Amino acid sequence: MLVLVVDSSTPAVTAALVEVAAEGVATRAYRCTVDARAHGELLAPQVDAVLTEAGARPADLGAIVAGLGPGPFTGLRVGLVTAATIGQVLGVPTYGVCSLDAIGHPAAAGEPVLAASDARRREIYWAVYDGAGQRIVGPEVSVPAVAAERARGLAVTAAVGDGAHRYADALGLPVRDEPRYPDAAVLATLAAERIRAGAPSEALTPLYLRRPDAVAATARKPVLP
Repeated sequence: MLVLVVDSSTPAVTAALVEVAAEGVATRAYRCTVDARAHGELLAPQVDAVLTEAGARPADLGAIVAGLGPGPFTGLRVGLVTAATIGQVLGVPTYGVCSLDAIGHPAAAGEPVLAASDARRREIYWAVYDGAGQRIVGPEVSVPAVAAERARGLAVTAAVGDGAHRYADALGLPVRDEPRYPDAAVLATLAAERIRAGAPSEALTPLYLRRPDAVAATARKPVLP
């Protein structure tokens, strides 16, 4: 089954076309551009590019997988709206995966790891994964020092992800080079069991973890003194 994978939870805007079969997941085409200010401009052309490269049409898709975040409001919303819209138009199921899982799951190698992405405001989105790559804490948002304290209590030996690179000194953990951003093939792998089983489509509920900076006014303000 051909599956479209999208993620816009980090500065890396990602689209990929993968094939999910009984024996595993294979990537047919992949695009990733790191630009924290251009999610809306980049994602749709990248979706078109991976379809073209693989010689596929939208009608060939059997499912959509999207990274649910956590991530900043505007960027994350782009990926989820794109995935939900394509799924609805084509009548194919959509499945969500925590984006941090696509960083922490492949990084685990027998010992706990901390996966982190940049949450701005000098904070990180983070989660802890056991040696088998299963998430045991998070996702949460906090200053790096709080995440580091929790990680030490869980015997974490390394950190991974763009947030770990940005705040390596505050975390005080060895930082692995890769993966730095969510891996599209891992997102598909984590959803593969649901895809193969033909599970019902899921609502793509974003993991914002905090309110957006811009909020609607709750009351009218007087214009006269």
